Amino acid sequence: MNDQSAILMSQSTEVTLSRVSVIGAGYVGCVSAACLANDGLRVIAADIDPFKVERINAGLSPMYEPGLDDLTEKGFAAGRLSATTSISEAVANTDISLICVGTPSRDNGSLDTRYVEEAAQQIGASLRHKTGFHVVVMRSTILPGTMENIVLPALENFSGKTAGVDFGLAYYPEFLREGTAIEDYNAPGAIVLGQYADDTRSIEILKSLCAGFSVVPHVIPMRSAEIVKYANNCWHAVKTSFANEMGNLCKAAGIDSHVVLDVVCADTRLNLSRAYMRPGFAYGGSCLPKDLRALSHLGRSVNVPTPMLDATREANDIQLQRAVSLVRKTGNRKVGIIGLTFKANTDDLRESPMLALVENLIGCGYSVTIYDPNVASEENGGRNYLSHIAPLLRESPSDVISSAETLVIGSKYDGLSAAIASATNSLDVIDLVRVGLPPLSDNIRYEGLCW
Repeated sequence: MNDQSAILMSQSTEVTLSRVSVIGAGYVGCVSAACLANDGLRVIAADIDPFKVERINAGLSPMYEPGLDDLTEKGFAAGRLSATTSISEAVANTDISLICVGTPSRDNGSLDTRYVEEAAQQIGASLRHKTGFHVVVMRSTILPGTMENIVLPALENFSGKTAGVDFGLAYYPEFLREGTAIEDYNAPGAIVLGQYADDTRSIEILKSLCAGFSVVPHVIPMRSAEIVKYANNCWHAVKTSFANEMGNLCKAAGIDSHVVLDVVCADTRLNLSRAYMRPGFAYGGSCLPKDLRALSHLGRSVNVPTPMLDATREANDIQLQRAVSLVRKTGNRKVGIIGLTFKANTDDLRESPMLALVENLIGCGYSVTIYDPNVASEENGGRNYLSHIAPLLRESPSDVISSAETLVIGSKYDGLSAAIASATNSLDVIDLVRVGLPPLSDNIRYEGLCW
């Protein structure tokens, strides 16, 4: 995008949009803040976690995401990126606020919106003392009606002002995938802007913020925008489980499922994109499991059955148990694990199926060693340190392979195929990601999860 530090026109009112506050410095918040600063905007990230604030104010990223360290350092060095623990300070010194706080699942699968509500309340309190038109934009994933029933009342009650008149309100869902978040930011597949009532002024400001992208924004009603992210993520989850189920059936019939799904995906006119259509292990992370639970809970609350979503969650659990069964079938007790995070190129362990697999094996008395360079081995070495996992971590794939009887591959790393091929010990390899191996010697037995 081009430098956005310019005067933008929205209807009859002149608005200077050069300063943005990002409320919440998690994955979405950190990526958004660094990318906006790279676009030329002055960005203030606000988070209650002092660790994240201190890291950003030192020009360092609080978490791992390819390319994020460089963008954070660049934005900080240019004086365009800073952080604070005070939402009030961030709002007072910016023109638009992007709310990027977490929306985790409760035990019953419903969405926990406490952080959204707290952020809206604090922003509202800050707006009470601020003059000028400030735009509040929600980016967190929330269920339909959350903006109207939680965010809007909190903002108006704490500010004493009226949305659409005294301040702006809009919903701008994010579509950033961990591991490729910066690429997704710079080349979005879709831009969705949820409009509140007749507040076209905020929409025009957001359009200006997105003016450097080639994608034309879809301006739709607020509730429609709220459910778009769920529709996307649930479709991604459904596609993953569908591909895995087809893979399991194909393998039972002696068919290479990747050949079959490659043909299915080649029809881009009817079968949509290739994304997620790769048979393999279970899905995980901070989005797909949570969003499936939330939409299923919404269905129950309005007495609308969701058999496909429920079955997708069941299918994902079955895929995890399938991997466990393959390990047990080998009869070996020493298991090496390659990759622990929920996907490659991230340090995120939230709802990782690989972590669930490891904990299942540990609970059954298996001896486990693990290689994943993005998981912290020391308590002060990162935010994803786990005390019961740290002693199992090894420095290289070879360290894991040499001590294992069964090797489970959950992520691809440079040099992994060669390390497996050069193993001299007897080894059963269970591949969950189709890593691609050269011809193997007789001491190595290979099993694909669903191919």
